[in-house]
Amino acid sequence: MRITRAVLFLSLAASSLRAQTTVDSLRLSTLRAAAATNDARAAQMELLASQSALRLKAIANDLKPAFSIDGIAQYQSDVPTLGASLPGISIPTAPHDTYDARVSAQQNIFDPSINARRSVERAQVAESQARVRTALYTLNEAVNAAFYAALRSQAAVAELETTVTDLEAQLDVADKRVKGGTALPSESNTLRAELLRRRQSISEQQAIRRAAIGTLSGLTGKPIDSLAPVAAPDLAAEASAARSKLESLRARPEYEQFARSREVLDQTANASRARELPRVSAFARAGYGKPGLKFLGDKFESYWLGGVQFQWTPWTWGASSRERQIAQLQKRIVDTEEEAFTDQLHRAVEQDLATIDRLEASLADDDRIIALRESIFTETRSRYRESVITSAEYVDRQTDVLSARLTRALHRVELSQAQAHLLTTLGAEVR
Repeated sequence: MRITRAVLFLSLAASSLRAQTTVDSLRLSTLRAAAATNDARAAQMELLASQSALRLKAIANDLKPAFSIDGIAQYQSDVPTLGASLPGISIPTAPHDTYDARVSAQQNIFDPSINARRSVERAQVAESQARVRTALYTLNEAVNAAFYAALRSQAAVAELETTVTDLEAQLDVADKRVKGGTALPSESNTLRAELLRRRQSISEQQAIRRAAIGTLSGLTGKPIDSLAPVAAPDLAAEASAARSKLESLRARPEYEQFARSREVLDQTANASRARELPRVSAFARAGYGKPGLKFLGDKFESYWLGGVQFQWTPWTWGASSRERQIAQLQKRIVDTEEEAFTDQLHRAVEQDLATIDRLEASLADDDRIIALRESIFTETRSRYRESVITSAEYVDRQTDVLSARLTRALHRVELSQAQAHLLTTLGAEVR
């Protein structure tokens, strides 16, 4: 029973350790998402939406009655009079002093420009948010660079530590030979010097890795353990899928920005047309003054009036037409910018594709080179144990194997980085 419990405890502990390792591993897709969220410009999305909501409310207020309060008191030196008198009839004279206090109200009944202005505002906020997404997307390259710098150093440290373990074992053998008088001290010293050099290389790579992890921590705004493992992403399938649809892929946020810019220009042209249409509104006014509506009266009176107002400006001397022409020309400018951006992406992609093809071919050669180097090293190790060769020659052959392994590890990281750069350039998702 105790043994069973112990086995169960060890199994649970191992499972927990594996889960923790998985959780703590640094993944490229997670880091990119965290960097976009952490950037201060990410808050602009909500700020722009709030700003647009306020503008839409201001436009909606044009559909509500507009009230105003006015007052005036004045004295005029002369007033209109009749130049003749009629027998038996008293003709009043307009007063020289006048007073008026009134409340006015106006209500839009038909105003086609309101919906057009709403459409322009919605298009503008969509364009502004698209610009923010474009700005945030540039963070992906910074994350990629730091991530693969850490991954390269991690791979190099792993290969170097393997050789250090072997050299330490061979150093014990050399020390025993020196003590037994069958080898010179230079045999041990050669191995010790090489061990120091390998440990220096490990320290150098670890420092590079810490710097890269620090950069990732700054980009994501989260503390990251410098010892956290970096998980190499498998992007072969995504890169192959993106490669098959290079001409049709329009996933970069810049394309959305171009589309939103064209939408703004279209809605602006529509608003220009709407301003040319007739507008109808109702108005009312109530007041108290001297005189009231009887302009010859000399007493204070209350009054009111109301009606419907029609406004139309059929001739604008071509102003609206010119605005629409300007919008069409601006759309053509946007089209040329989009075309130039597409050409730029295609040129960048060609370099990525060439790099991917080269590295895929190199990896197959790397495996064969390592197999040959390891075969030579196996023979060298046997000869060293038999004291046929010196420590220097043993170190040389082991260095050959290490160089081949480091080259393969570097090529693997470079291939993954080239695939990530291809996906980033095309705007495809990196998982």
